[in-house]
Amino acid sequence: MRRVGVIVALGALLGLFGGVVTASPALADGRGGGWQVVPQPPTVTVDPVFCGFEIQGTLLVGKEFVKALKTADGSMALLVTGTLKASLTNPANGKTITANLSGPAKEIFFPDGSATFPETGHQFALLTPADQARFGLPGFFVSAGALTIAVAPDGTITSLSLNGHVLVDVCAALS
Repeated sequence: MRRVGVIVALGALLGLFGGVVTASPALADGRGGGWQVVPQPPTVTVDPVFCGFEIQGTLLVGKEFVKALKTADGSMALLVTGTLKASLTNPANGKTITANLSGPAKEIFFPDGSATFPETGHQFALLTPADQARFGLPGFFVSAGALTIAVAPDGTITSLSLNGHVLVDVCAALS
């Protein structure tokens, strides 16, 4: 899988709804201090590779903000905060759940192309079948507590630690 695809799949909260940091600072809802709104489309389709079936995500609340910081070593850190809630539906059987995916999160992109995603609060992760087996976690889950994922420049997950718990196994809930 390509690096960009894996990064999106990992759960950088920006990734679930494909948000990008392009909003004008004036859109930051008075937040100021370099924070920008994370624009998000109303729906996204999660690839069947993660659960064995397609999942349709529908944005319910998308009021997230991001702040970009450049570090001395040339890394880029994105701080993400705010509210992100979605309904997740298996279109094959009509089952739907609602998920709070608000984080907060940090995304650190290093000059060599690797990245680290230290997240806290409620966040989601998407894991390929190989990574599910390696880490003993579901293909698509929402967790609470500290979740840290490190990704190599080629997009492979080099480490994953969950110091919290899985709130929802989305694959099981929607199957």
